[in-house]
Amino acid sequence: MNSANTTSRPLADAASSINPQLHVVIGAGAVGSGTARHLAAAGHRVRIITRSGSGSIAAGIELVAADAVDTDRLTELATGAHAIYNCANPPYHRWATDWPPLATSLLDAAAATGARLVTMGNLYGYGSGSSPMRATDELDPPTRKGAIRVAMWEQALAAHTAGRVRISEARASDFFGAGLGDSAHLGDRVLPQLLRGKSISVIAKPDVTHSWSYIDDVCRTMVVLGTDDRSLGRAWHVPTGRPKTVREMATAVCTAAGVPVSTVRRLPPAVLRLAGLFSPIMRELPEMLYQFEEPFVIDADETTAVFGLEATPLATQIDETIAAQRAVDQSAGAAMSESAAA
Repeated sequence: MNSANTTSRPLADAASSINPQLHVVIGAGAVGSGTARHLAAAGHRVRIITRSGSGSIAAGIELVAADAVDTDRLTELATGAHAIYNCANPPYHRWATDWPPLATSLLDAAAATGARLVTMGNLYGYGSGSSPMRATDELDPPTRKGAIRVAMWEQALAAHTAGRVRISEARASDFFGAGLGDSAHLGDRVLPQLLRGKSISVIAKPDVTHSWSYIDDVCRTMVVLGTDDRSLGRAWHVPTGRPKTVREMATAVCTAAGVPVSTVRRLPPAVLRLAGLFSPIMRELPEMLYQFEEPFVIDADETTAVFGLEATPLATQIDETIAAQRAVDQSAGAAMSESAAA
């Protein structure tokens, strides 16, 4: 499912002042498809690579079926590209096996083609209790998954320092927006329930301050990092609005949608552990709970100062998210009606 943002804010001048180029995006999830749409809107040629070659993408964007771990095939598809965007997102329980070969393949393809590599990262590499987190902070991952992402970054940075590739990384907090799937904390398990005024259960402490990065802002940042030479050789934080608790976000969505404010309950840790017995993905969640046990706040002032990117106002985020989710629900309802009629 696409990131369902229907209104595109203008990118920084750097993203629109260059000649049309080929940009290769790995992954067609919310970040990959949104980044591709912004690039295409700026007049660039865009090629999305996924294993299946499928996806609902805007007109003019090429979809190719290929495994990005196949370096030779990836190099072939990225030849002549200005940038490669790593928007892949393996399931949590496959990070240890899937990320290392994919990260290496992307670096090798970038080195072979001369394309810059822009990676969608996260805040897992910063130590617990380090809020507000800045892109220049020392990395000290408190979890296994954080260590995997830090190892990827250090591998890429070493290749950049050696002159093999040109790299940059966008780091965001948990995403907010429509079309984020079941894995996002405010994703498909939660958002439709909120719009119906139904109660929700979350794994987080509902009253701990947390940063939420709007998916459209994430995609806009990826595009700027891929088209502005000032981004090279380091990580940048996605401009993100003032932190809000889960309960505050739920209340804001319900109020804007004109529905009763949902009751927000925390899923008991014992239930989470029990679910982990049957689901490998749920089994990976407990080590990440530190992000919701204490304030988890991102500082992206430097990104705004350098590139002029600012976070979308929260009211706009919510209005766009509600409209997009309702459009998805309406489409799904129409499809069910047609199926029943048939």
